[in-house]
Amino acid sequence: MKLPHFDLPLVAILRGLAPQDAEAVGRTLFDAGFRLIEVPLNRPGAIDAMRTIRALAPPDALVGGGTMLTLADVDAVADADGQIFVAPNCDPPVIAHAAARGLLCAPGVATPSEAFAALAAGAHILKLFPAEMIGPAGLKAMKSVLPDGTPLWPVGGVAPAQIGEWQAAGASGAGIGGALFTPGVAPDELARRAQAFVAAWRQA
Repeated sequence: MKLPHFDLPLVAILRGLAPQDAEAVGRTLFDAGFRLIEVPLNRPGAIDAMRTIRALAPPDALVGGGTMLTLADVDAVADADGQIFVAPNCDPPVIAHAAARGLLCAPGVATPSEAFAALAAGAHILKLFPAEMIGPAGLKAMKSVLPDGTPLWPVGGVAPAQIGEWQAAGASGAGIGGALFTPGVAPDELARRAQAFVAAWRQA
């Protein structure tokens, strides 16, 4: 897969999304400008919620699964028409399988060794996780040894006020979890949070 260009390279991480809320949440995020949606698989109903959002996604959006730890997770997402593989870890056989199934691959890495192993297995984007531990300085150092143009997206504790610092260090995107979506959040509050992230990224 050739890495697409993303006007807004922010991933909405919808951990704990109930299938019955998926349509409203998806529409709210798409209306705010998000085009990358991740539904972590370590909560009940994740595949159903992902499938609902995928069905209403704009043509330029990508929707997929997160916390994908096994070959079976990859197959479950791919078979449900998912488009993204996201994991908190670097497991080369799982990454390679996801790439072979045509998914955009964003495994988690925290060290240069993991980063190079993930790229060798077919990763398209490196999810720097946990971002709170790595920090912008760690991202900058890792970027200096990785192949030029490697997309580095911090995930974990990223807030709108920090977006500029991450961009200055070389982040080309980011994943946003609890600061954006929490189960049961009202649509107007979700929209407010989403708009704050969109504005922060575009102004940084």
